[in-house]
Order: sequence, then structure tokens, then C-alpha cells
Amino acid sequence: MVQWEIMATAGGVDVRARMASICSGGGNAVEERNERAIRRAAELVGESSTIVVFTGAGVSTESGIPDFRSPGGIWSKYQPVEFGEFLAKREARERYWIRSRETYPSLAEAQPNPAHLAIVELERMGKLDCVITQNIDGLHQKAGNSPEKVIELHGNTHWVECLNCNHWSPRSKWQKVLELGVAVPECPDCGGMLKVHTVSFGQPMPEQQTREAERRSRRCDLFIVVGSSLVVYPAAQIPALAVNSGARLVMVNLTRTHMDDHADAVIREKAGPALTLVLEQARQG
Repeated sequence: MVQWEIMATAGGVDVRARMASICSGGGNAVEERNERAIRRAAELVGESSTIVVFTGAGVSTESGIPDFRSPGGIWSKYQPVEFGEFLAKREARERYWIRSRETYPSLAEAQPNPAHLAIVELERMGKLDCVITQNIDGLHQKAGNSPEKVIELHGNTHWVECLNCNHWSPRSKWQKVLELGVAVPECPDCGGMLKVHTVSFGQPMPEQQTREAERRSRRCDLFIVVGSSLVVYPAAQIPALAVNSGARLVMVNLTRTHMDDHADAVIREKAGPALTLVLEQARQG
């Protein structure tokens, strides 16, 4: 067993037991298809030298981070504040920071799961070009991926920036301020608006990160989508850039996406067990 397999459970999933179930097939047609797809994905990893991994919310949920969009989630209680409203109204900023105060603890406490560790192993093998992530939790870096190899399309919840003077500060610092009753924190340098360094509805995507993600996708030889339904645009079009440029495609997702028909392997399984097994088989050759 390689070192990154020591985390046996994540999000209530017994990874080793799930791997054994996939490997045995158990007479289940879905698991038999998964077994074939995992073998094919492992072959593609072995053959490739420039791999891009694209991760979505399905990776974060296996670390216990709630899917905020699901019924009963944070978005049901605290509706997201659009960027234009945030800029225009103090009342909107108050709602924004209430929601941030409630959601931040689960993000701050979350730990990497086997999917994150498998992606770190790809980097150790010298095959990972970069991780392009829609997630804001910073868990790829926490797991051990080099920061320069992580492209965060929607920002990072662990930092706060001033929209006026560009002052940056750790998000953890402001949690204490919010819990003391401050409704709308202000920049300590200039008194300007503070906002968590994440992309809100109506806020432009970061140009530099988006361009770099597109550039890396066009030059990779294998593109792996993990835990993304590919419904949030423009990020969702990035896998097509890779395929149209000649890359092979692997999909690891519990539900169908519009890119499945273009994939060389489609694995219907949780991210952690699937990627762990793919990397084990790739190492065995």
C-alpha cells in the first residue's frame, strides 16, 4: 500500500471496503462497468505525462463539507448575495457576512480525503500538470499539492480582500470579529469594503486563472473530471477544450454529465474510492 492510502474513511465512506466491492464486481452491472472503467483510467494514467485534474463539489462533500445547493443546505437558509447587490447596499453586505459566518467553520475544519491524496500522488509521480478546481476550500493545498499547481476558478475562502486598496488578510481573523457582533467588517487600512476571496453570483471570473486553466487544458494529454456535474459555466466548458485539443478524458462522477459521451472512461463512483483504486492500478502497471 502506498502512503496516501492511510486515510481509510472519508465522509462516512469506508474506502478500502468500497474498493474491494468495486474490484469484486459482486455481480452488479454498474460495479462491473466501474471495474472496467477503472482499469482503463489506470492505463491512461500510465500512458500520460501531462495530466490535468478538474475537481468540483463532489470532492469537497467527501470531506464533510455540505453541498450548499442541496435542499436543507445553507443556501436554503441564507440566500447568496449577488455581487452588484453587495456593492450597492449595506443591508446586502450584512446578509453576506451572516452567511459567511455560518458557513466558514465547516470549511475551516475540513480535512483532505482520499481523492485529494490521490491527486497529490499524481504530482509525486511527476504526471500532474495542474489541478483546476471549482472548490473554494483550499483542500488541495492542504493535502500537499504545490500551490503553483492549483488553479482556483472560484477563489479561496481562507482569505479576505479589500475591494478598495487590495489589502489581504486571513479569513480566520474575521471570524472572531463576526462572532463578537460586528455586522459588516471594514478594511483596517482604508475603511473600504471587505469581501471573502471567492466569486459571487454576478462577479466576473478571475481572468488570469481562467486563461491559465484554458491554456493548460489545451496542452494536456489526459483530462480527469472528478466530482463535477459540469453545469456551472464558463468553467464547465473547460473539459471540451482539452478533448478538442486531443486529450483523453476520464469522468469520475456519480451522475451523468454532458461530456460522458466524449470520455474514454466513465466511473460512476465516489471520488475517493475511485481515484485511490485508479492510482493503485496505475502504479502496478
